[in-house]
Amino acid sequence: MFKKILVANRGEIALRIQRACREM
Repeated sequence: MFKKILVANRGEIALRIQRACREM
């Protein structure tokens, strides 16, 4: 269960970083 949560968090962080880069 922990691994699944970690993977989901990584995906969200990656999407947020991509959005921030596009805004810049």
